[in-house]
Amino acid sequence: MSTASSSAAAPRAEAEPFRPFDTAFDEHRARAILRDAVAGAEDGELFLERKHSESLVLDDGRIRSAGFDAAEGFGLRAVRGAVIGYAHSTHMDEPALRRASETARLAVAAGGGTLADPPAGTNRRLYTDADPILDAPFALKIETLRAIDDFLRARDRRVVQVTASLAASLQQVAILRPEGQVLTDTRPMVRLNISVIVEAGGRRESGSAGGGGRIGLSGLLAPGHWQTVALEALRIATVNLSAEPAPAGVMDVVLGPGWPGILLHEAVGHGLEGDFNRKETSAFAGLMGKRVAAPGVTVVDDGTLPDRRGSISIDDEGTASSRTVLIEDGILVGYMQDRQNARLMGMAATGNGRRESHAHAPMPRMTNTIMEAGDAEPGALVAEMKDGIYAVGFGGGQVDITNGKFVFSCTEAYRVRDGRVGAPVKGATLIGDGPTALQHIRGIGNDMALDPGMGTCGKQGQWVPVGVGQPSLLIGGLTVGGVA
Repeated sequence: MSTASSSAAAPRAEAEPFRPFDTAFDEHRARAILRDAVAGAEDGELFLERKHSESLVLDDGRIRSAGFDAAEGFGLRAVRGAVIGYAHSTHMDEPALRRASETARLAVAAGGGTLADPPAGTNRRLYTDADPILDAPFALKIETLRAIDDFLRARDRRVVQVTASLAASLQQVAILRPEGQVLTDTRPMVRLNISVIVEAGGRRESGSAGGGGRIGLSGLLAPGHWQTVALEALRIATVNLSAEPAPAGVMDVVLGPGWPGILLHEAVGHGLEGDFNRKETSAFAGLMGKRVAAPGVTVVDDGTLPDRRGSISIDDEGTASSRTVLIEDGILVGYMQDRQNARLMGMAATGNGRRESHAHAPMPRMTNTIMEAGDAEPGALVAEMKDGIYAVGFGGGQVDITNGKFVFSCTEAYRVRDGRVGAPVKGATLIGDGPTALQHIRGIGNDMALDPGMGTCGKQGQWVPVGVGQPSLLIGGLTVGGVA
């Protein structure tokens, strides 16, 4: 549903508590139904969710959309071996729960399993449980979007179009385990995004910037914050106005810190998720304990960073999130695991069992995937290049998990000759494969940075928020696709 309100009254920041066993189900009967569903299974849970979200988009001086969405429901899962029985419903009542139990049980009807030990859970809180939608009046949100448009047009006469969007949501989950546990988490999320198009001499170019996290909305609405974001979007657009056609060929590439870690996320991170390795469809399958990257390369997945977009206090199975070392000094030492794949592989769950919503079963997913810093000065990495590309920003990309082959487009990149950063280039794509790129890392900067909070990861039709981070990296022998 979509509604809009212009009330400027002081917001109420507290979220209404999510108590499904007070309002929708009797906890004792729900647990009995769940236990019947998982009888003879090895795992299972009842995942209950309530989520509401608000989004506002200004385009070319006008509010294009203002929406509010609310949904709730449950998913019931029974697991035996590699088989999953799953049923979900938006009807939060006992008859729907009983039907879901009967459906999920069909997959484990043969029985013979013993329930795995339950997750330990945690009382740790990595982010506020306040509702970010209520953190600022609706009128202030509209005023801020209009102020962004006015600010950019006044700043540069070449601006011909501005698109600015605000999004805020609150997801509340409760996980009922057959052993009797009830684990809960309240997850806020906010994001501001600004895109600008500039025109000069008949040429148009664009730039965008933004970010957010599991924080309140008011910080994004502060002029000191959104003006910085707006100026960054404008800077990228104006840089692209003078960009030259990108070269093509095999050459050295320096990746900038922060958001360029999305290449690491896609080309390497997915290949280190447990399900792909259990099924031996990953390029890293069977390489545990072996060198998969250059010395000095350490990659971790860390869901415990406070307020970050990819962080979770507990995953969607109830396991506490963790800092999982995946590659240590170039050696493969770990995978990201949910409970099912960890059990089948004889490993420990790492708190990476995530799902998009109650309508989806959990699977191993990244949280905040980061390459740790080295000791090189970033300028020295660039100075080492004879002829190459300095890639600062990335757009979309594609990856084949089975071999790690990737293609990524650059949104901001520069030509480097004889160690000097030259003109910006347009139309550059980076082509390679993750395992080879890891081995060809020749320098790791001391400037590790996290992305500003704008990543969303897709896998098997499910989308979840994620974070990335890395220092500047010198990689030898990447193929650069261009037009020159």
